[in-house]
Amino acid sequence: MSEATKIQRTLIGRVVSDKRAKTVTVLVERRVKHELYGKIVGQSRKYHAHDEKGEYKMGDTVEISESRPLSKTKNWVVTRLVEKARLV
Repeated sequence: MSEATKIQRTLIGRVVSDKRAKTVTVLVERRVKHELYGKIVGQSRKYHAHDEKGEYKMGDTVEISESRPLSKTKNWVVTRLVEKARLV
């Protein structure tokens, strides 16, 4: 399977931390059906994503896609800005 035909996983989430250099922490929330009880429950997970220029700030909604390992905890890259953070 070549690089061009490989399907990349993409997720959409909210930036919850932008304190690290060239890295943002993205919180991805999903709603899934409980295996046994059938109730819809919320699940969340944080991913460290590469942000080369440091252009994404806290509260922004971004799309991240899987990439090669960039560090011990980072193997996702921010691909695009979905929605800018609203000022409260």
